[in-house]
Amino acid sequence: MSRVIGPGAALGVLGSGQLGRMFALAARRMGYRVHTFSPEEDSPTGQVADLEVTAPYEDLDALRTFAGGVEVVTFEFENVPSEAVDAIEALAPVRPSGVALHTAQERAREKTFLADRGIPTAPFARAATLDELWEAVARVGTPAVIKTAAFGYDGKGQHKVTTPADIEHIWTAIGHQEAVVEKFISLQAEISVVAARGATGEVAEYIPFENRHRNHILDVTTVPAAIPPAIAAQAAEITREILRGLQYVGVLCVEFFLSTDGELLVNEIAPRPHNSGHLTIDAALTSQFEQQVRAICGLPLGSPEIPRPAAMANLLGELWVDGEPNWAAACRFTDVKLHLYGKTDPRPGRKMGHLTAVARTVEEAQDRVLAARDALLI
Repeated sequence: MSRVIGPGAALGVLGSGQLGRMFALAARRMGYRVHTFSPEEDSPTGQVADLEVTAPYEDLDALRTFAGGVEVVTFEFENVPSEAVDAIEALAPVRPSGVALHTAQERAREKTFLADRGIPTAPFARAATLDELWEAVARVGTPAVIKTAAFGYDGKGQHKVTTPADIEHIWTAIGHQEAVVEKFISLQAEISVVAARGATGEVAEYIPFENRHRNHILDVTTVPAAIPPAIAAQAAEITREILRGLQYVGVLCVEFFLSTDGELLVNEIAPRPHNSGHLTIDAALTSQFEQQVRAICGLPLGSPEIPRPAAMANLLGELWVDGEPNWAAACRFTDVKLHLYGKTDPRPGRKMGHLTAVARTVEEAQDRVLAARDALLI
């Protein structure tokens, strides 16, 4: 049985963004100390952590010193180099493991992991050269989506191909790097399942969230998702199978496509808490961030129950382009909760915060968060 890491211990986080910040807030509320490691100073996580270590991930000596000061290490984004995780795992447990991170941080490995277990995905093919890209598109067929194999999120590194004439232009646009070609899916809905697996194999998953994107970035999440119960049950079982297959410890999100034909397909895996799960802070009995603390510390998992319908709307950097948003106007919606992530960055597409509402119906909760977000620009 895994050793329980009790309150008072120091927990390490690789990465220092919004997810690390919310993890740190949950951990400190539970009585833990938090140390964060990243190349950034005065980061969103560092602003609320007990210790902020600023060094590149390639500085293995700094990583080893960091690992020596904590009881367990987790990460808050996928793009931590595997060498960094290897250096830490020699000194402290890393949860989820470096193997899980290695699998999920590169699309080709991730797709192969899923295919080997018979988990449904969109038809796909790998390509490491231009010739292989031509062959992959021919095999998958058009329309298709060409995605860089690594370092892709929020639609980055993704290009739709409709005719063979697009291929050479896309190959140049992605910097001649390895890619995955996926069949373009006609969507009925996009959903996500956020779940946690504890050190003893215990699993707790939230009911599926329904996600709406704008410019490839998550815009609004609602729960419960408007999907048939059989699809919700299938999504939960697939998520549990992925957790078991990775021998995962921690919180993970599985993003799904529900096609217009009613077929449920895994789009990708996020080996960490997920933006769509932010609404659990206000809507669930146990937030995804408390669940992450519980899982990596060997504590029993909390209840994932979401008693009432809820909605979340993202706040992006565009809101700050013309000056400070009108916080007073938005806060007049007294049943809407405001969360900001600690840094103002007016660049388009930068996630700066979110709004959450719990209501009698999904439609009412969604209307409230959208009205509050609109009020920020009054």
